[in-house]
Amino acid sequence: MWQAYKKGFKAYLQLERSLSDNSVEAYMHDIEKLTAFLETAQLAKPPAEITLKDLQQFVKWISELGMTPNSQARILSGIRSFYKYCLLENITTTDPTALLEAPKLKRALPDILSFEEIEKIIGAIDLSTPDGTRNKAILEIMYSCGLRVSETVNLKISCLYLDIGFVRVIGKGDKERLVPIGRDAVKYINIYKDTVRTHQQAQKGSEDILFLNRFGKSLSRVMIFYIIKDMALKAGITKNISPHTFRHSFATHLVEGGADLRAVQEMLGHESITTTEIYTHLDRDFLRSTLQQFHPAYKP
Repeated sequence: MWQAYKKGFKAYLQLERSLSDNSVEAYMHDIEKLTAFLETAQLAKPPAEITLKDLQQFVKWISELGMTPNSQARILSGIRSFYKYCLLENITTTDPTALLEAPKLKRALPDILSFEEIEKIIGAIDLSTPDGTRNKAILEIMYSCGLRVSETVNLKISCLYLDIGFVRVIGKGDKERLVPIGRDAVKYINIYKDTVRTHQQAQKGSEDILFLNRFGKSLSRVMIFYIIKDMALKAGITKNISPHTFRHSFATHLVEGGADLRAVQEMLGHESITTTEIYTHLDRDFLRSTLQQFHPAYKP
């Protein structure tokens, strides 16, 4: 019964929302969970007949399967997207997910590095080797622009506008954004391009990719992870960090410096401002100094 709806939803995700294959697969998995529940509960209903009560029973079912609150929330997000599609296509006239409550989640704060720690990690790179020159350019641009690791490994030479200080980034769902790039990052990308990249023979399909491995292919995300882990170890940084830590640090340092949250959202490529709001976990000293500087009750 649901096969036609699933097929239409998949086409909507691919064509209208331009989501990646992995994202489409995740959404389809969410719908599969719902139809598995309907089958188990012997509820042979099309989408238009599903009620809030049915979905509340579904939430209880996935909870009893042992799924974490995060996994439950992820599945419900997929179900909500499906019903948005159903409304658009007039498959349903109401949205049964509108009053559906998701499990309460603890918003974990991401690990961040101080500016000094980032300087130590980047400073631990051996610039006497081609790989070291490349790795310095990678870490400089990750911190300067707050790039995701996938955006870094797929960064194209044709997307660099270094003369005017911008990089065109292709993010999630093939959405493009222009991000300013700092002078140090520009400097070390140019050094890498002129002394290493220009001498490499790129493999077919990687001709426009900026960062290549020694075989002329684009780097893997795992490779970036190992580079950062190795540099942190050499710098004596014991925090549990990953490529995403540079992105978290970029955003946190901006917010702590007083940057407008909307501007940070734009630079990070977040679809929703609520995702960016996690970076407002400012320390008490910073908050206190802000109050003392700007609030009339705190002025001497």
